[in-house]
Amino acid sequence: MKRHTRPGKRHVWGRWGISALVAAALVCGLGIWRVSAHGRTPLPVLMYHHVVVDGTECNDMTVTESRLEKDLCWLRDRGYHTVLPRELAAGGPLPEKPVLITFDDGYRSNYELLYPLLRKYQMKAVISIIVMMPELPADNFLTWDMCREMAGSGLVEIGSHSFELHNLGDLGGSFDPGGVNGIQRRPGETDDEFQTRVPEDIQKSYDLIEQKVGQAPVFFAYPFGLKEPDAEELVNRLFPVTAVTKPKIADLKRGLHGLPRITVTMSRELSTVLK
Repeated sequence: MKRHTRPGKRHVWGRWGISALVAAALVCGLGIWRVSAHGRTPLPVLMYHHVVVDGTECNDMTVTESRLEKDLCWLRDRGYHTVLPRELAAGGPLPEKPVLITFDDGYRSNYELLYPLLRKYQMKAVISIIVMMPELPADNFLTWDMCREMAGSGLVEIGSHSFELHNLGDLGGSFDPGGVNGIQRRPGETDDEFQTRVPEDIQKSYDLIEQKVGQAPVFFAYPFGLKEPDAEELVNRLFPVTAVTKPKIADLKRGLHGLPRITVTMSRELSTVLK
């Protein structure tokens, strides 16, 4: 199985070994400084899923087009600046009052309704797709062409939400209160079974996004916001920025893995989330 790691510099040994070590130390030191600079700024991470046209009945996974536009205007009018995961991973200075807007699953409405609003207001968002869906004739989900177009605009990043570990099949993508959800390890599952089912799925999602979109993904949204210790090393190695589901503001002093996200619903106004 092909294993991707993020690109890095190769050390040249021999008579240049000491210079290489010194240069590496300087680079590491700079990276530490940049993460510390992030740590001075709280980062709200907002989580959406599906966008529907006005007049459609909504649930906790959907917001209407006009509500989404209202949210974007609310953020803009209060001085928030949207950022992308790759900007966080780069470690440079963040704008004043940064906010990370995330969309999960990869519904086609993200292209048809969200993307025009992002272009209208020149705001940014990361869309974490269930990577299996663009491989299928699934007319309610994004195609690879849509993903490439949005990524090419600079306003959207395509992240991973796993390849097919989002309780697809009989559960229809829904949370199972009494069962195993997302990337969680099944009871009695052997190491070989788990390796084949979970890490290979995550690796496949990374590889396909890099191949089809032309950009290596930076962001991983844990399905159902749930981590799995036996997969965390791979996830952290592949993805500089990851997110779970917790109703709190991210503290970047704790790093970029496991960022908490606040679910936005029709009944939860941003004014009550970002006080």
